Amino acid sequence: MAFREINSKMIEARLVPGQRLFSQRGAMLAYRGDVTFTPNLTGGQGGVMSMIGRRVAGEATPLMTVEGDGTVMFGHGGHHIQVVELSGDTLYVEADRLLAFDGTLEQGTMFLGSQGGVMGLVRGQVTGQGLFTTTLRGHGSVAVMAHGGVIELPITPGRPVHVDPQAYVAHHGDVRNKLSTALGWRDMVGRGSGEAFQLELSGSGVVYVQASEEKL
Repeated sequence: MAFREINSKMIEARLVPGQRLFSQRGAMLAYRGDVTFTPNLTGGQGGVMSMIGRRVAGEATPLMTVEGDGTVMFGHGGHHIQVVELSGDTLYVEADRLLAFDGTLEQGTMFLGSQGGVMGLVRGQVTGQGLFTTTLRGHGSVAVMAHGGVIELPITPGRPVHVDPQAYVAHHGDVRNKLSTALGWRDMVGRGSGEAFQLELSGSGVVYVQASEEKL
C-alpha cells in the first residue's frame, strides 16, 4: 500500500479488505467507504515489548488500527508530511513524528543513544529528547511529520552528518548514531537544546531533518 500525497500536509491511503494500516490517534481527517478505526494497544507488529518501549518514550496514546474497504485521508496539526518508501530496510523515527504506516511493516523500539554508550544516555536526558526511536522494517510506506518541511541529507562513508537532536526526524540505511556534546559539563547546565548537542550519523544512508527545532 502506498500513500498518495494530496499536498504537503495531507496524504491519502486506499484500503482493501485484508489490508490494514496503523495511524497516530487523531490523524484521520476524512474517509470514504466502509472503514473502521480501533485502538491498538500492542504497538503494531512489535508486540508487548514495542508497546513498553513506546510508553517509556513518553508516548501514552495508542496507535489506531485502520481496516476496511475505502479511502482515508490523514494529517495532523498542520504539520508537513514526508512519505518514505521502505524496500526491506529499517527506518528509525521519533515516535511522536510517526503519522501512519503500512500494517505489513514490523515495528520495534531502539534506544537512540545505544551506540553512544552510557554518556549518550546521560546527554540524551539533558537534551530532553526522547531516548527511544520507533523502528519500522520491511516493505511498505511510512508517513512522518515535521515542522516547516523536511530535507533529506545523504550519509556517505567518511562524511558523517551532525544533526541537532531536536531537528532530527528519522533515518535509514547502514548508519551508526552517537550523541555528543560540544561543551563541557559546566557549560551544559541550563542548556537543553541547540548546537551544544549533536547527533552524529555515520555510514551509508539518509537522515531526514526538519526545518524547525520545535517539538511536536
